Amino acid sequence: MNKFLSSLLILTPFLACNSYAVEEVDPALAEIVNFRQYSPTFASSGQPSREQFATIAENGFERIVYIAFTNNQNALADADLVIKGLGMEYMQVPVDFDNPLPADFYAFADSMQRNTDKKTLLHCQVNARATAFSFLYRVLYEDVPVAEAKEDMNTVWQPNEVWRDFIFTVMAQNNASADCEDCDWTPPPPRSQ
Repeated sequence: MNKFLSSLLILTPFLACNSYAVEEVDPALAEIVNFRQYSPTFASSGQPSREQFATIAENGFERIVYIAFTNNQNALADADLVIKGLGMEYMQVPVDFDNPLPADFYAFADSMQRNTDKKTLLHCQVNARATAFSFLYRVLYEDVPVAEAKEDMNTVWQPNEVWRDFIFTVMAQNNASADCEDCDWTPPPPRSQ
């Protein structure tokens, strides 16, 4: 294998997942479940461990927004104390995975709009909820093209019917469309149990 290809394969997991600019991501951040860096000030992920929150702080993050319930299996019951103890702002918007509400998204977006340059990590358990919120925030507030934001979301998951409809509702409330030439919004088939 040539040196260029070998280097590219080694660096690929540490590069940002979008086209705003190729930025290196700390390998320790890349170890967080489904970590995605969208811009210098905005990222999303699944649930970080207690130790990973220290790494997040060391990487200059100033705000953590958690959009799930604290009774999830791998949630940290004292995440607020851990995060505040590391000098970061903490916010929680408990979003029901089976019934996300536009008001949930707007609570998150309002917080982001109060201080747009604050380096923020949005997380849930596996980065499904968080990538959907990231998609909406980036398209509606950061003018990221729908196709780009959808492609980034699809690196984690293809939204099911509930989340697709939620996205469509929030987009319509903002006089926007989730349509794009190459966007497939067909929900995946239900998983058999």
